Amino acid sequence: MNSITQDVHQKNVASQKMQNFFATYRIGQILRKANARKITGVPAIQIVLFIFSMAFSSKSMYMEMKLHPEKASFGKDTFYRFMKSCHTNWRKFTSLLCLKIIKQTIEPLTSKDRLNVLIIDDSIYSRARSKKVELLAKVFDHAKHIYTYGFRMLTLCWSDGNTVLPVSHCLLSTENAKNRMQEASVSVDARSNGGRQRKIAQMKGTEVVLELLKEAKTLGIPAKHVLFDSWFCSPSAMLDIKEIGYYVIGMVKKSSKIHFLFNGKMQDIKTIYSQNKKRRGKAAWKLSVEVKVVKEGRETPVRLVYVPNRNKKREYLVLATTDMSLTEAEIIRNYGKRWQIEVFFKICKTYLKLSKESRSLSYDAMTAHVAIVFTRYMMLAVEQRESVDERSLGELFFISTEELADIALTAAVELIILEFVKQLEQTDIMDSDKLAAMAADFMSSLPNRIRQVNSVCQSEMLVVA
Repeated sequence: MNSITQDVHQKNVASQKMQNFFATYRIGQILRKANARKITGVPAIQIVLFIFSMAFSSKSMYMEMKLHPEKASFGKDTFYRFMKSCHTNWRKFTSLLCLKIIKQTIEPLTSKDRLNVLIIDDSIYSRARSKKVELLAKVFDHAKHIYTYGFRMLTLCWSDGNTVLPVSHCLLSTENAKNRMQEASVSVDARSNGGRQRKIAQMKGTEVVLELLKEAKTLGIPAKHVLFDSWFCSPSAMLDIKEIGYYVIGMVKKSSKIHFLFNGKMQDIKTIYSQNKKRRGKAAWKLSVEVKVVKEGRETPVRLVYVPNRNKKREYLVLATTDMSLTEAEIIRNYGKRWQIEVFFKICKTYLKLSKESRSLSYDAMTAHVAIVFTRYMMLAVEQRESVDERSLGELFFISTEELADIALTAAVELIILEFVKQLEQTDIMDSDKLAAMAADFMSSLPNRIRQVNSVCQSEMLVVA
């Protein structure tokens, strides 16, 4: 009986948190802006809330309706019609919700100097056991190195370094008709949102990236830099994204087909590396050079940073940015934020039932399902932020708490040591000679790397003592 009571209590707490999330960010208003209409008199928010809660129960939608009919005041046909509606703009829904969370919860407690970024990546949305799914395509899974049936889920996320939020997405089929197992439904009006979405799904991935970025720019998502891996980093992409109004930080392929203008010649990555003197020792980066991207009469300056590969000591990785004001250390650190989207994909697939909960054949229903999964993740991201970040208790805390900065371990140790000495200096337990001796002993016991970085800190401690 105790376990049953505990389970009921946990479900009630989860239900209350979901209702608070929907009320706090006025998801009903956002659904109306995204053109989500009522189905047979049932409010759209009521259907979305029911679908939203399915990830936090061990039952399917059918079993939940059968065992607890009081939770849903609509039938399964109403549910299917809502999911398959071609009128709802789900990309606009997730973008508006993301912007609402940023403006209302994250931005008021974050320094304006913090570097916010947009992250682009794709992941496989598998429908391997299906044959009649609309726009089903044969796609290559780069993680497993095999071909499978499904879609490339191209995703745009926003991050401030601590919290990542999904902005928009598109389930990409393929532009090659030979690789499409099914074509788009002819019953969908090409002028509707569903018709436009199907057209975008058959475009090149690089073109869809630009569409997602333009939508984010129009809505005013606060970010100046776009991060992506080597699959999307090309000279033409750098130029196109800069024209939209974003800087690029990406990893460049070590390919002989990608060239940059250096010393008056178009040269590839390896040739540029061989012509320059490298930094010796275990440096964070081996080489940094300024080049130009030239494509179809357009050009822009680019900084290339050659970074040692931790997995293969004799090899290197190449980072490129169009923001020439960033230092090499800032480029490396900010590009590290790109890994957050990989964690995002993992959580959505493992815990939030992405690609497992929906078995619909409709492209609109799959798009709606992905948007609802992204909404679940946003609720968890907000909950995690409020549980960990003390500043979320109120803006008053921002006055007495420093910004969560991206600092190195050695810099953090330096701050801790300085604060420790200041506290000891204010007590009358020890004299200044003992304090100086303790500080010297502590610094001498540190590893060589930390001791060298904190040499300045040691001299300051002796002066304080």
